[in-house]
Amino acid sequence: MYTPHTPADIEAMLAAIGVASLDDLVRVPDALALRAPVEVTPQLSEIEIADRFRGFAERTTAPHYTSFLGAGAYRHYIPPVVGALAMRGEFLTSYTPYQAEVSQGYLQAIYEWQTYIALLTGLDVANASVYDGATALAEGVIMAVNATGRKAVLVSAAVHPNYRAVLRTYADGLDLTVDELPYASDGRTDLGSLDAALADQRYAAVVVQSPNVFGAIDALPAGVAAKIKTTKTVVIGVVAEAMSLAALATPSSWGVEICVGEGQSFGNAIAYGGPHVGFIAATSEHLRRIPGRLVGKSVDVEGRPAYVLTLQAREQHIRREKATSNICTNQAHCALCATIYLAAMGKTGLRDCAALNVARTQELRERVTALDGFSARFDAPTFNEFALRVPGRAAGVLAALEARQILGGLDLGRFYPELDDCILMTATELTSSADIDRLVTALSEIPARAAARV
Repeated sequence: MYTPHTPADIEAMLAAIGVASLDDLVRVPDALALRAPVEVTPQLSEIEIADRFRGFAERTTAPHYTSFLGAGAYRHYIPPVVGALAMRGEFLTSYTPYQAEVSQGYLQAIYEWQTYIALLTGLDVANASVYDGATALAEGVIMAVNATGRKAVLVSAAVHPNYRAVLRTYADGLDLTVDELPYASDGRTDLGSLDAALADQRYAAVVVQSPNVFGAIDALPAGVAAKIKTTKTVVIGVVAEAMSLAALATPSSWGVEICVGEGQSFGNAIAYGGPHVGFIAATSEHLRRIPGRLVGKSVDVEGRPAYVLTLQAREQHIRREKATSNICTNQAHCALCATIYLAAMGKTGLRDCAALNVARTQELRERVTALDGFSARFDAPTFNEFALRVPGRAAGVLAALEARQILGGLDLGRFYPELDDCILMTATELTSSADIDRLVTALSEIPARAAARV
């Protein structure tokens, strides 16, 4: 809603700040003004614009590449129904659906997103989404800090490096200490030092990711979460590949109290790194510490289902100086795409898709590790990623593959120098046997010098 001002109002306000006109408020100072006009594309007709963008599309080489790259952003098939429904005009608004009387459709969509996340994680409550998985982790840690009053957190080194980097950025501003647990020889978190680390009860949370950044399924073994909780430390689980939730045991089943993660795999394109959609789910104990907003379901005066914003416990526009979160919005449209995707896939379809990811990855792993000089770096069970040890430097192998229009995966040496001979490879339902054949052929033809250590 816009409230117009009368000329007298405007004149009075300008006089109060000593400006002659509204134009003076936006006039660029001479010292900053451009010296010459900026060269921009002239006005074009719609036909000319279409031709121009067709030319851009023809320059794009991405469709010619075969990709085995994942590491936090995953290629999955998106049914056309996702775009057809998500792009309806009713959903395309920049406004937050606060007003229940005019936003029942969007509020219902958010409510259903929350419900899907709660079901997939096995936890009591989920929020309306946050920016992405990394910020979800940071916000989950803040929940644990608020719950315990402690100023340190213990994080597995097998949590995605980008997630840990974002957490450290948050931690720096909050004076939190971030310590790490090492990873073990099988690719899972080494819990050997856990008891000693928790003995003085200084940590607010223990954070593990499953599947972790090496692709290893890293759920806490039976009894470990219960032992952690005896020290009044919160167990946080991270899920960077949401598709795994359809195949693996729920995070709540292995003791997670707060589950954070990334939902991009559900109906959202990779799109050069974003936007993505983070989620946070938790036990009821942490309900009032969740950032962002929660939509609830009720009935109106006539007994019909009605959806309303029910809780915003931490936001600055609600709690002002007492707010404990800087997240004041949710990724509504990305969450909408994910919700439509989950509804279209259904329980059986999602499980079948996850099973296909496992099968494709198993095929990929068997084929590439059969090559001379190549082997799996870790032997822990995986979902749709695994670390492949190559003869020589991973960067050299990946460069040789890229020259053949194959994106072979992530060079783990970028984040773990001791793993500079390892590539994190991913296979999804979009990976075909022909793709794997092409990769195997390329790996077998890479000259030894391309992979050699320097």
